[in-house]
Amino acid sequence: MAEREPSAHQFTLDDAIGALDPSDAASASEFMTLENPDYAYMFGFLQADGHLAQGTGRKGSLTVEINIRDIAILREFQRLTPYRSSIGERTRSTNFAEKHHSATWTLCSLEARTTLHRLGLPYGRKSRKITPPRVPFVRRDYLRGVIDADGSIGFTGQGYPFVSLTTASTAVGAYLCRYARQLTGVERVIKRNSRDGIYNVSYTKEAAVQLAQHLYYPGCLALDRKRAAAASTAAWERPAEMKIAPPRRRWKAAEDRVLLAVGAPEDAARELGRTVASCAVRLWRLRTGQVAPPPRAPLE
Repeated sequence: MAEREPSAHQFTLDDAIGALDPSDAASASEFMTLENPDYAYMFGFLQADGHLAQGTGRKGSLTVEINIRDIAILREFQRLTPYRSSIGERTRSTNFAEKHHSATWTLCSLEARTTLHRLGLPYGRKSRKITPPRVPFVRRDYLRGVIDADGSIGFTGQGYPFVSLTTASTAVGAYLCRYARQLTGVERVIKRNSRDGIYNVSYTKEAAVQLAQHLYYPGCLALDRKRAAAASTAAWERPAEMKIAPPRRRWKAAEDRVLLAVGAPEDAARELGRTVASCAVRLWRLRTGQVAPPPRAPLE
C-alpha cells in the first residue's frame, strides 16, 4: 500500500465536528455556493463520484476515490474546502486491473457534510436519487463536473468526436438532454438499457464539438485529460462527402391515432407524409406495447 501524502493527517474530534482553521472561518459561509463556477463543478463531480456515509452521532465522512492520474482535482477540492480534509493513496486489485493505484479525498466535517446533503448529495447509495440542485447554480460548470466524473470525451473508432454521459439518474440524464438541445438543437430521448438499467446519453460530430467547447471553456476547473480531449475536438471538420442527416421527426399522439386507425403502413404513410418503413416500425411498436398508446383525442 502506498504511503499517505505528506499533507494527509490523522483525524481528530475537531475534524468530525467541523472545526475550522482560524484563517478559514471567513470562507466557511461561502462554501458550496453553487453560483460560484468552481463549487458548481465540484458539486456535480461529488454527486456523480462521491460517497457520503453517515455514522452514529457526529460520525461520518465524504470520500472520493479516483485513479491516481487525476489526483490534481482532489487537491483542488481540498483547496476549495475550508474544513480539514486529507488525501491518501492505495494500490489494490480490481476486476479491471491487477494493480489499481488510486487516490482518495476524505472529508469528515459534520458541518460540511450537512451543507452538501442539504444541496442534494444523498447519504449511502445515490446513483438513481441524485438530481440537479434546486438552488441557483452555474449550469455548464455543474454538468462539466458530472461528465468529468461519469462521462467521456474523445473520438470514436471512426474518428468522430463524441461527448457522452453514463448515469443511473433519470433527473440528471434528462437535464443534460434539455441543456444540450437548447445549445445544439440536437434532441435525445433517454431510455434505460436492458442490461443494467443505466442511461447512456451520447452526442457526436458537430453537436459534440459544440458541447465540448461550451462546457470546457478556458480557465475552467476540470480534469486535465478531459480538458485536453475537449480541446482536441475543436479541430474536427465534417468531411465534404459526409451528408448531414435531417433532424428526426418525433411522433405525435395525433399521428399515432391515425396510424392505428388506418392500420396499413402504406396508407398511413401517404396520409401522414412519412415513409412506409417509419410507419411500419411505429405501428409494430404500438401493437407490441414498446411505446405507450396515444391518449384519446379531446372532445370538441
